[in-house]
Amino acid sequence: MVTIDLGRLQFQLKDDFDFSFIKAYGEPFKIYDDQDSGNLCFGVESAGKRLFLKLAGAPTTRGLVSGQEAIERLMATISVYDDLQHPLLTPVVETKTVPGGYLMVQDWFDGVCMGRQYGNQGRFLQLPIRDKLEIYARVLEFHQHVHEKGYIAIDFYDGCVLYNFDTKQVMLCDVEFYQKKPVRNTMGRMWGSSRYMSPEEFTLGAVIDERSNIFCMGALAFELMGGGAGYLPENWEASQARYAVALKAVNPDRAERYSSVAALMEAWYRAE
Repeated sequence: MVTIDLGRLQFQLKDDFDFSFIKAYGEPFKIYDDQDSGNLCFGVESAGKRLFLKLAGAPTTRGLVSGQEAIERLMATISVYDDLQHPLLTPVVETKTVPGGYLMVQDWFDGVCMGRQYGNQGRFLQLPIRDKLEIYARVLEFHQHVHEKGYIAIDFYDGCVLYNFDTKQVMLCDVEFYQKKPVRNTMGRMWGSSRYMSPEEFTLGAVIDERSNIFCMGALAFELMGGGAGYLPENWEASQARYAVALKAVNPDRAERYSSVAALMEAWYRAE
């Protein structure tokens, strides 16, 4: 292991790496170095402007893939960001090859990540129900757009949700694994957080489609409105009619779920 010193930030890698390219973007003030994707992410600032840098290729301590695999995957996702451009998706500013790696530059969003691993889940769970419902509405809106563009969401979980507690603005990130339809499970256990994964995402050869994404959307509803404590009705904060909608969405039997995000949205808003 080697310790990398970037002024305000110190972190460890398996081996040394050339970070001199960062100077062109500003001073690093934040790092996300615990990703199993093999990526390193930085917040940088210059003259009051902040950017988000996602780097593939560095020998991270927790990466589950080689540096070259991480580079190829990040390069392949640029077209996904292009296809899925939306006001709720953090935009890509620039992409480029750097010594030993590949870099994607995005606008910085001054918000908090909902993912459990970032230590902010409690703040989300304490939000008023109207704010939780608004966050959920924006996630549904984006994923309706995803399906209209011919994509299936892969590896969506609470860590993809960003929220500014002051302005109440929602943004989404990390669509790297989203795939064009049709999609089949070629892995067995696919990428993702098990709390958000449908049974077919653990089944080699299974079809992964909009019904799979319905399960994911239902799981997020329970995370936000169910206290992050499973599907128990006593923990549910929204209406009982919406509890029934969310429970249908996470049915292990895919045939019993809603057939599309549009159908889920219609049932959800009708159950108000």
